[in-house]
Amino acid sequence: MPRSKEIQKQMRKKVSEIYQSGKGYKAISKASGLPRTTVRAIIYKWRKHGTVENLPRSGWPTKITPRAQRQLIQEVTKDPTTTSKELQASLASVKVSVHDSTIRKRLGKNGLHGRVPRRKPLLSKKKEHKGSSVSHYVWRKSNTAFQKKNIIPTVKYGGGSVMVWGCYAASEPGRLAVINGTMNSAVYQKILKENVRPSVSDLKLKRTWVLQQDNDPKHTSKSTSEWLKKNKIKTLEWPSQSPDLNPIEMLWHDLKKVVHARKPSNVAELQQFCKDEWAKIPPQRCNRLIASYGKRLIAVVAAKGGPTSY
Repeated sequence: MPRSKEIQKQMRKKVSEIYQSGKGYKAISKASGLPRTTVRAIIYKWRKHGTVENLPRSGWPTKITPRAQRQLIQEVTKDPTTTSKELQASLASVKVSVHDSTIRKRLGKNGLHGRVPRRKPLLSKKKEHKGSSVSHYVWRKSNTAFQKKNIIPTVKYGGGSVMVWGCYAASEPGRLAVINGTMNSAVYQKILKENVRPSVSDLKLKRTWVLQQDNDPKHTSKSTSEWLKKNKIKTLEWPSQSPDLNPIEMLWHDLKKVVHARKPSNVAELQQFCKDEWAKIPPQRCNRLIASYGKRLIAVVAAKGGPTSY
């Protein structure tokens, strides 16, 4: 069944203004020439969301364009271990919003299916160090299970990771700090002391700058709260369980991909590559993430706190 013609924004605005002047549905319908049911729907939306703007629709209505499809295929061909969530984030960065299940279906239609990878021991004794867990699946076509790119190498004493803290503003990335040992409130405060104000200075932020951090216990502990207050650092009030609100997650995604592509052979290299690539993040990327923040908030409100494409 075809969708009905969408009411122009100006007309929706006019309906809400007439309603606010005290008129009823019948009078508004007569003045606007719209059916009473349409008037009721517009007013319901205005009363619920406080706006007549088009909100992001529920679900994931945006279809994958041919260009986006080519991008998906290129990414999984280059790195078969890329996850559907990472592909979703990659498409979101070019304003294509789809559910990760839609990505899996589209890849499947192109003969690329998520399969548990075969595992073979490395022939060398060199240990493998990664910044995150190995993917449980690879995207591959039928009868390609034993191609080198679709095999996950195993090592007897493998493993290695680093934990980092970073910050950025709309202008460019700030400092990145490598965390050694266990992360606790004391370590977190030391990181803030050594990196926040120097980053503010480097980024030339105005006095009205505010620090955004999530609700990790180390961030909200009594000692950290007292430290922030003592050092006159204002923090942004932040809801719990809100990864969709934090745009830095996109930068972590970017960092992970470029560092992984450089194939660090040890932890020291992994740390250095993280620092190198963080400094290379384009200012335009930072600016776009901040500029799109209003849309991110609207999407979360429309989803009633549920997951969004961000």
